[in-house]
Parts: sequence; structure tokens; C-alpha cells
Amino acid sequence: MRDDVNKDTSDWAHEYSFWAATALWKQYLVTGDKDFIVGQLANLVKQYRGWDTHYSSSLGLYWQVPVWDATEYTAASYESGDPYHGGVGFRPTINSYQYGDAIAIAKIAALCGDSELEHEYRSRAESLRTALQKHLWDSESNFYKHRARDDNPSGSLLGTREIMGYLPWMFSMPCDDSQLAAFSQLTDPQGFLSNFGPTTAERRSKWFMYEAENCCHWDGPSWPFATSQTLTAVENVLHDYPAQNYIAPEDYYEMLHRYARTQYRNGEPYVAEAHHPDGDRWMYDSYNHSEDYNHSTFVDNVLAGLVGLRAQSGESIVVNPLTPSNWDYFAVENIAYHGHSITVLWDRTGSVYDRGEGLRVYLDGQLVGSRRTIGLIKVEVGPSLPTHVSSQINIASNGQRDPQLPIAFASYTCPADDPMRAINGMIFRRGIPQNSRWTSYNSPNPKDHFGVDLHKDKAIDNVRLFFYDDAGGVRIPNTYDLQYWVGDAWVPIPGQVRSPMPTSSNAETKIAFPSILTSRLRVEAPDAGSGVGWGLSGFEIWTSSE
Repeated sequence: MRDDVNKDTSDWAHEYSFWAATALWKQYLVTGDKDFIVGQLANLVKQYRGWDTHYSSSLGLYWQVPVWDATEYTAASYESGDPYHGGVGFRPTINSYQYGDAIAIAKIAALCGDSELEHEYRSRAESLRTALQKHLWDSESNFYKHRARDDNPSGSLLGTREIMGYLPWMFSMPCDDSQLAAFSQLTDPQGFLSNFGPTTAERRSKWFMYEAENCCHWDGPSWPFATSQTLTAVENVLHDYPAQNYIAPEDYYEMLHRYARTQYRNGEPYVAEAHHPDGDRWMYDSYNHSEDYNHSTFVDNVLAGLVGLRAQSGESIVVNPLTPSNWDYFAVENIAYHGHSITVLWDRTGSVYDRGEGLRVYLDGQLVGSRRTIGLIKVEVGPSLPTHVSSQINIASNGQRDPQLPIAFASYTCPADDPMRAINGMIFRRGIPQNSRWTSYNSPNPKDHFGVDLHKDKAIDNVRLFFYDDAGGVRIPNTYDLQYWVGDAWVPIPGQVRSPMPTSSNAETKIAFPSILTSRLRVEAPDAGSGVGWGLSGFEIWTSSE
């Protein structure tokens, strides 16, 4: 068994725990696209029930291994004796995800009038809420914690508070308001407070930053994945729970500000895997790997949290900013919502945007709500309007190198490159990394070709090329010829309408033409000579998904 494969599941959809139904429900709240969300109901139920293998009927909770929560090297796994694969237990993670997904499935079922399914999943959610409170809440430390599944006859909880203890509030799961005391740990210097935090384990833990210079530890380093989850939990507390004295909007803003400050490297915007909690450096930042994570919901935190755009299932939207009291102005414009456009302006004096003083909400350019101070505004938006979503897909893409999917081929390939990299779906707009390419560098040929075999005839009228250029041995060709397979020969595609030749590496080149029917396409271009070749970071074939 490979150590990067979850032995406790039989499919990739359950390799890691996550909140599929909740994510789609939140998308529905923004788009208002009822047909789409209802059409996914059966798939979401199937995904939910796929976790039955991790369910304990005696406790009424789901278990998970920390590494398959994407949180390896935790305090729990260290205490198990197996820091990477150990620590199996009943965790706030998967149980919060399953609670949130049960609520989402129940709401989707209600949309399509399936009262029986709605009742079933509301019951599942309530049972999980009860079990989580009974078995994972530590009343002494006021926190939700990990409970080891094995060799734990007393059912004791982990001694360390971990950042995942806030996940129940990400899904508005707790209903005992006294438990909100847990949020005081976010501003406690011995809790999760840090310069680039929050930390993933409390500082007072004996496991804090234990061996953490080695990737990939969840015993202290700041992970954007966890930070965004925690911010969402705080947003829900500030927006939806009764007033309390443990966490304030000012604390939330400071957390978000630290999170934004974290997302830099050498003065430029950058996100890797995990950041040092105190020093200004990314700890887990390996070349051609970490820089592609983008594993957070920062945009949601800014829009739904800071600006306070709270999407609704009905024909309304709530605006309730958490912005600092000393902000004189801010604006967010043209947010797509239920097929409409929402703009929110805050202008304390009315002199910045010249639209009047105070908080103002616009729907499709018309003022629909206002107040003189920062606070809650609820406005009606009317029925959702249908929006056009392109049904075209890139049928050349094969990121998994599946032999049944399209296969790339070339007349020559530099040994350092690979034709399949040019159809892996990744186009890097910046200089690093530069491994997602095919090139003809050092080719002995006067010209070379790169193509894609679709295995069967497809109707095609749109190709996009991304020529690679390293300003050295690989340059954008002066000319090229796009061809298709007809009978037993390659023929130039007639009627091509091309965008101008690119002047920079990995810029998009569009070629449109009257629809053709073919199973293979290729692009042919001359090599410059003396080993100088040409290359592609992407070869895309766009056509209807129907």
C-alpha cells in the first residue's frame, strides 16, 4: 500500500474528508440556480453515504485519520506513536463536515419537495450535533477536541487544543452559547494568537512546533486552509450568534489583516502551504508544488465576512459589514448575485463616492437600501434571473494521463520535457514553475509538430495555443500551421481566424474556424536552428459539452 493512498476508502472521492454538499449549497445561495443544485442531490447523497465506513454507531460519530483530514503530524498523531499515519479518532473535522452536508442535503431536498429525505438528513444532523456535544466537548478547557478511537477505553480527549476545534462553528453547529468562550483562545498569547496565525496547535501544548521545521506539520505552523476555516467560524459567530464578550469585530479584522499579511513572499502576493506563526517566512514552500495550493477561501472571507454580504436562499440579501469603526469608506462593486448585480458603498461623509453619506446598497445600479451607520441592511432582490454559463469544455485535457482520454504526441521532444504536460490543464502565467510544457529544444529537425489524438471523431471549431518561450533555447515560432487528420493525411484547417501572434510566454492564442469533424489535430512550426526550438505549455480544444 502506498503511503499517499488512504487505505480506509476505495475511491478518490473519499481520499480526504471535505464538505461537498455545503460548498454546493453556498454556491446556490449566490447563484440562485435551483435546477443545478437539485440536479446534484443524488450525487451528494451518494457522497455522504460513502462515509458510512467511517461511522461508529455506538458513539454516533465519524472517525478519521488526521492525515486524511489533510492535517498530518498533529498532536493526536504524535501521541499515537505514528506521527504521519497515526492518530485515528473521532474528530471535530469530519463530524462538522458531515453535519454541514446533512443540513445542506436536507435543504436541497426541501427545494424539490422530498420531505422524507429532508426529514432523514435533518435527523442525521441533529444526531451528530448531540453526539459531538456529548463526546468531543471538553468542558474543562471549553473546547472541541480529538478523541482517540483505539486503545481509549475511558474515552478521554486529547489534552491539546487544536485549531480544528472551531470547525463546528464554521457550520453553525453548536447551539449552546456558553461554548463561545472557546473563541477567547484566538486572542490568548498562550492559545492560538500569532503574528501570522492563528497557530494550528495552542502554544501551551507540549507538541507546539514539535519538529515543525520538517514538512508538513499541523502542530503550530499557520496553514491558510485552517485560517480561512477559522475566520468563517468567527464570521458566523459575529453575524448569527447572540452578542458575547469573547471575540469582537475588531479581533476578526486583526485576524483577517494578519492573514492578508501572510500571503506575501519577498514583498509580492504569494500563497504556499504553511507559514511560520511568528517569522515572516513560508515554512513549507517547495518548488513546483507549494506555490499552487491556493487552498483557502480568502475571497469569501473578505466578501461574506468583512463586507458582510450574507447570501440568502430566498429573494433577498443581507449586508452587515464587520469593517473597522474607523474606516471612512469602502466599496465593493458588481457582485453577481441571483442573476443581479450588487454594489455596496460605505462613505462616512458622502464626499468620496458622491452618492450620499452612510452605507448604501445598489441592485442593478438602483439604490435599494441605506443607513447612516455601519450595520445590517436587508434588501429584496426579486426572483433569480437565469445567467448564461458557457457549456464549452476543453476536450484535450488529460491531467491524469488516462490512456482512454486524449493522448499528446510530437515529432520530437526534448528529454527534459513531455508532450502530456501540454494537455495537463495547467498554464502558468508567471515564470515559476516552468515544467508544464512540451518543447522541441535541440531538435535535429527543420520543423516539428505537436498534436492530440482524441481517439474518435469530434466536431471542433475552436483551438487555443499557449506558446512557451524561455528567451533562450525555446522561442515563439514566427509562423505555425494548424492541421487536422482527414482520411490518411494531415490537411491545414480551412477558414482559420487567428488572434495576433503572442509576444510573451504562455499568452493565449485563439484560432476559430468553421466546424470540422476529426479525431486528431496538430500544430506544425519551424525550428529556428542551432538547437533553438519552440514549445507549448497548453494545447486546448474547446467544444460543446453536450
